[in-house]
Amino acid sequence: MDSNDPIYEESLKVHELYRGVLEVASKVSLDDVHDLSIDYTPGVAEPCRVIRADPDMVYKYTSKGNFVAVVTDGSAVLGLGDIGAAAAMPVMEGKSILFKNLGGIDAFPICLDTKDTEEIIKTVKHIAPTFGGINLEDISAPRCFEIEEKLRHELDIPVFHDDQHGTAVVVYAGLINALKIVGKDISNIRVVISGAGAAGAAIALMLIRAGVRDLVICDSRGILSQSRREGMNSVKFMLAGLTNIRGLMGGLEIAMQGADVFIGVSVSGIVSKDMVRSMAADPIVFAMANPVPEIMPEDAVDAGASVVATGRSDYPNQVNNVLGFPGIFRGALDTRATDINIEMKMAAARALAGIIEDEELDDKHILPGPLDKRVVPVIAAAVAEAAVRSGAARVTPHPDEVARHAREMVQHSKSHNK
Repeated sequence: MDSNDPIYEESLKVHELYRGVLEVASKVSLDDVHDLSIDYTPGVAEPCRVIRADPDMVYKYTSKGNFVAVVTDGSAVLGLGDIGAAAAMPVMEGKSILFKNLGGIDAFPICLDTKDTEEIIKTVKHIAPTFGGINLEDISAPRCFEIEEKLRHELDIPVFHDDQHGTAVVVYAGLINALKIVGKDISNIRVVISGAGAAGAAIALMLIRAGVRDLVICDSRGILSQSRREGMNSVKFMLAGLTNIRGLMGGLEIAMQGADVFIGVSVSGIVSKDMVRSMAADPIVFAMANPVPEIMPEDAVDAGASVVATGRSDYPNQVNNVLGFPGIFRGALDTRATDINIEMKMAAARALAGIIEDEELDDKHILPGPLDKRVVPVIAAAVAEAAVRSGAARVTPHPDEVARHAREMVQHSKSHNK
């Protein structure tokens, strides 16, 4: 995206005008002394006493069940890198309004002035009683893996690193539909992933779970393998043990030869037309580096790609995390889930793919648009059903009830904003 694009200046003016894009609003009136006595003291003592006697009543008498913390240390913000906690605040505010407007969820930016893994874990554990869920955001790899893993095991509310799992959910959904177009079965394809960070690792694990058997992952030093020593870490060794069944050695150009699918979550310009030409017949290219993809869509098509997706909004088939996390959290919150597990994530991906009807499906339409109103209710219902089925749910609403609640919460958010 051009740095001179007027959208940047317009965004700066909006953020200055409103002093940020987020606010906290009251659900109740405070017009007289009676209201004060009910909403605050002395009346508020009664729900406090009830919750003390039965901690689960916090979900009945407070907003905890609809609160999500958007937590970052500012170390991997969008395409800006390690910009720190304060500079990350506009992004976390923006994420919070997406939660509110698309999922009816009250989200708060929590920007931490530390990059120490244990300090982040400790801080999130200390604030967890306020929230029904934790969304980790823009925390660099490999620290993000340890932070999420420990918090998932130590907290009884869902912890979800969107850069990992939100991306994986939307990629898998898009791939389901792209494979329909080219007539290939997921268990018989060769997949290459460029990028072994948070997103690349999560995509790989989800696709393996979905049935992909021939998967190769590349980082800046080439193909991951357990015999390689340079640039490896514990996560890459784990991934190497699950992938590269043909024992390939070398760089991305070697990996892409004969591949059916390329998925890029890395850096711009590293895929050439010749590399696409070397792929199998009817190749699928998901080039998602932002703002400039691994290969521009027009070049990929010119080189023979049958389906192309990017992370950009100015091309068809945008892979956008906003298609995932609002509905995923809505379903998790409405079941008071203790986790967002793999069953819930797989259900979210399949539900997202299923929104595109057969008559809608073509090479330029494998995913809904980012603001499609069908998305959140459908995903929320599927996630809730999977939460109940997998044992993560503490309450068990019917999926139709969850979908209806999602629509109501979104509508309430929109009417409040007006």
